[in-house]
Amino acid sequence: MAIFADRRAAGRVLADALDAWRETDAVVFGIPRGGVVVAAEVASRLDLPLAAVVVRKISAPWNEEYAVGAIAEGVNVVDADAVRSADVTPEQLAFTQDLERVELDRRVRVYGGGDLALAGRTVLVVDDGIATGASATAACLALRTRDPEQIVLAAPVAPAGWRPDEGVADVYVCPHRMRDFWAVGPFYDDFTQTQDDEVVRLLRAPR
Repeated sequence: MAIFADRRAAGRVLADALDAWRETDAVVFGIPRGGVVVAAEVASRLDLPLAAVVVRKISAPWNEEYAVGAIAEGVNVVDADAVRSADVTPEQLAFTQDLERVELDRRVRVYGGGDLALAGRTVLVVDDGIATGASATAACLALRTRDPEQIVLAAPVAPAGWRPDEGVADVYVCPHRMRDFWAVGPFYDDFTQTQDDEVVRLLRAPR
């Protein structure tokens, strides 16, 4: 059952939920690719700067939709329960991590965002939805190393029972916490894959 027409519509809903940070010193970080589209709408409506925090999902070798972890710059998140249930061997996990690290490095070069001073500031980490939470967790932990005062994790839709682990985010905002949740895509009428050029355009757009 779709809730949002597209990621821009989801961003408008999420911006309303994040109105307390309007015109503050906060920085909005979108998780590429789709999360940047949502984050751009949030940043525009709240009059805040926009950047990207690059994360790569670590999938089970036989099911790319099933995340067993995620990586970001200097961060490696592994869900031990997911690894066991998917019967992923240490060799398979290491191989997939190495592959994804190559793409992570490429996207960091393309999207940037690592040079913003975050010490003492609030960071709003935005994605287009949360499924397992691995990517969101990796993003928050990567930004935590840059000494922000507060991390706010925000997504328009997520499973009802999911919460970030202690120490990952200080505040969690999600307008639609759904009991029947299998994947993020079905909650969007248009969940077309976002491309690099759109992410770069949104990040470079004047605000």
